[in-house]
Amino acid sequence: MRKRILAVVLAVVTAASFAGCGSKASDSDVDYIKDKGTLIVGITDFAPMDYKDDSGNWIGFDADLAAKVAQDLGVKVQFVEIDWDNKILELNNKSIDVVWNGMTLTDEVTSSMECTKPYCNNAQVVVLPKDKADQYPDAASMKDLAFAVEAGSAGEQAAKDNGFTYTALTSQADTLMEIAAGTSDASIIDLLMAGAMIGDGTDYPDLTHTLELTTEEYGVGCRKGSDLAAYINDEFKKFYDDGTLQQIGETYGVQDAIVKQD
Repeated sequence: MRKRILAVVLAVVTAASFAGCGSKASDSDVDYIKDKGTLIVGITDFAPMDYKDDSGNWIGFDADLAAKVAQDLGVKVQFVEIDWDNKILELNNKSIDVVWNGMTLTDEVTSSMECTKPYCNNAQVVVLPKDKADQYPDAASMKDLAFAVEAGSAGEQAAKDNGFTYTALTSQADTLMEIAAGTSDASIIDLLMAGAMIGDGTDYPDLTHTLELTTEEYGVGCRKGSDLAAYINDEFKKFYDDGTLQQIGETYGVQDAIVKQD
């Protein structure tokens, strides 16, 4: 009888030991990503941060940085387009491993995700047709305009804060189409996107950006409590020191927005 009891006790202890090891491993997002061999990056179509080239491959400042981090992790990178309004849900249910798409570090984001240090400066700007821009020099003059914004974005928050009438759409790119089609008077988008997507030499040569409604910083979002954020911070420091951040920034015209990594 004593032998049987001892055997049962040993079995329980052994099982608990294995369970403990498994639990400890699962606490590390870095280990989880290495084990599955893929870093899944949640993005939207947002030039110059994430967009497709002529061959259908994802490129951009954020896309290239994410690929570099995946390379250092020893895994493949996979880009998945998400509904920006559902980014926190997508992250928590592990449909994606990281939100990396010119994400503004708002209070909602930093309270819901484990975020990296800022790596880029940005602003929310008003986009208007060039021939009407002079009519709207400040926020007060824009009160009667119909705005288009991306749902769940810093642009939507800026519209709320200023009491603007707006329609929330799936992406920032869609807001530009709204103005071009005449269904909205103006939009609010990221300054970095505006620099890449409107004006001379773009698909929207008749649009311009005017008033800066906010100034802000970009960060990368991981699951709350994840060790991946600290890993990416270390990568940012390395990339800043060796010139990689500057080099990629110059490729996409965002070098002046890069934040020094200490």
